Amino acid sequence: MIEHILDLPVEKQIFYAVLGFSWTVYLWEAYLSYRQRRTYRSTTSVPQELWKIMDSETFEKSRLYQLDKSNFSFWSGLYSETEGTLILLLGGIPFLWDVAGSVMTRVGFGSEYEITQSLVFLTLATLFSAFTGLPWSVYNTFVIEEKHGFNQQTLGFFFKDAVKKFIVTQCILLPVTSLLLYIIKIGGDYFFIYAWLFTLAVSLVLVTIYADYIAPLFDKFAPLPEGELKTDIESMSKSISFPLTKVYVVEGSKRSSHSNAYFYGFFKNKRIVLFDTLLEDYSPLNKSGEPQPEREDTSNESKATPKNKKQGCNNSEILAVLGHELGHWKLGHMVKNIVISQMNSFLCFSLFAVLIGRKELFVAFGFNDSQPTLIGLMIIFQFIFSPYNELLSFCLTVLSRRFEFQADAFARGMGKASELCSALIKLNKDNLGFPVADWLFSMWHYSHPPLLERLRALGSIKQD
Repeated sequence: MIEHILDLPVEKQIFYAVLGFSWTVYLWEAYLSYRQRRTYRSTTSVPQELWKIMDSETFEKSRLYQLDKSNFSFWSGLYSETEGTLILLLGGIPFLWDVAGSVMTRVGFGSEYEITQSLVFLTLATLFSAFTGLPWSVYNTFVIEEKHGFNQQTLGFFFKDAVKKFIVTQCILLPVTSLLLYIIKIGGDYFFIYAWLFTLAVSLVLVTIYADYIAPLFDKFAPLPEGELKTDIESMSKSISFPLTKVYVVEGSKRSSHSNAYFYGFFKNKRIVLFDTLLEDYSPLNKSGEPQPEREDTSNESKATPKNKKQGCNNSEILAVLGHELGHWKLGHMVKNIVISQMNSFLCFSLFAVLIGRKELFVAFGFNDSQPTLIGLMIIFQFIFSPYNELLSFCLTVLSRRFEFQADAFARGMGKASELCSALIKLNKDNLGFPVADWLFSMWHYSHPPLLERLRALGSIKQD
């Protein structure tokens, strides 16, 4: 078998190597998921060291939720891998490029308008991806998330949101892609440097404007009301010289009962965003039978049905969570991640400059007579770099876990260890996180350490 492949032309060797590696990664991921599903099925009672922090009812709910998610992931992953294989074997990429060329011909443009044809191709490809992924997204939201009490959307809101996301994505993707292709074409021998600088500028601009101009298109943001929590957040930020300018609450409850918090901004303009589902005293999901605050009428868009449980964290726990997040800032984790990302981007563009002239790469994927730049980007970044991307992803996962432990230690140094432990336990319950993980699955996938490991590091649970 191997000898037969080695006797094939180099373009065929490239094609089968890409296909073989893709299935190798899929089978590895499937094996890891199988190990974790085995853990879900076999661990049916609360482990002794968790007796004080998790009741059997919540444990069973989280076990069933994660088992359903894992089963769904298996079938959706199998479909995705099969679809990708068929696209490659049946020449789907050159076929779609030819369709884009036919569209161009109908409107009076020739093959010399490669950038325009690339944008048509990209639009068709994203439309295809959106339509094939839609049934899986609907099932995940309205069957799995609905079954376990997380979904707060109606079908109308879901489809309206999907259309809005597609339009916004195209409004960003198409201009950025056209400029990138133009830079590559006119950049000469050092085009990879200009391309890298351009993508760096775009990423910085998007990070800067996302929360102020893009995110509000999908969710309602409001300033955190004056009160004890806001005063304490500002005092804590000031104590570590965090240049906080605003604190927002985002109405995440109209979409899901999952909770989150993050900060954004550069230099002296930092903002903190809290999901309303994170705030015990603010979440609409806790206000069954209480007068509802005035809010935008979303009765036709989301359910916002109050739950018969107390969700979220109290003020001291929220401060502990933010102490963890501010630890990421104080310890330079964000800067380090940006530096790593940009070093990787520069390396990839440098290698792209070396490989883009290799005709056999294009022939391998059905482009015998042309070498479109966009297709070159796709082939090299998505297919040729896939082994490197897998290795890098694993290394970043390991680094992320290290950063999480360091941020937890920072919050502990601020005297918030017990509050952070309490918050982690509550958030794990609210989000139905399963606290028991297969070691190999956890090592490969978890960017955040498992709950037990974090509690042990914080001193809440003693190491056996």
